[in-house]
Amino acid sequence: MLLARAREWVAHADEGLTVATHTLKLKEQCPFRLVAYHARQCVEKYRKGFLVLHGVDFPRTHNIARLLALCGEQVDWAESPRETEELTPFAIAARYPGDDEPVSKSEARRAIEVARTVREAVREGLAAEGLALP
Repeated sequence: MLLARAREWVAHADEGLTVATHTLKLKEQCPFRLVAYHARQCVEKYRKGFLVLHGVDFPRTHNIARLLALCGEQVDWAESPRETEELTPFAIAARYPGDDEPVSKSEARRAIEVARTVREAVREGLAAEGLALP
């Protein structure tokens, strides 16, 4: 059951990264805030998938620092990369007009870069723990 649920979280995480990557290709009409949002969603969902696999009941949160701390309680490698914390503000930037600051193209690209780094690290960790992923 935990394996299946963890795979579902990973699949959702990968979908977010796919959306972010393809949206960035829109060039001038690209909504960079949505790129950053989906990249950070990827990070959040990979972390939550890791926690699900370990049977950790996590709070309903979008705070990546909190998720990092919970993951780090399970294994040492799960706390890195720490730069994922910089993506936390993007949880709000795409959803609530008026309270957000514009997201630049370079910030959107950086968010995708961080998401890919997290994806690779978490997938390697999960594979080492016996979770086969496509």
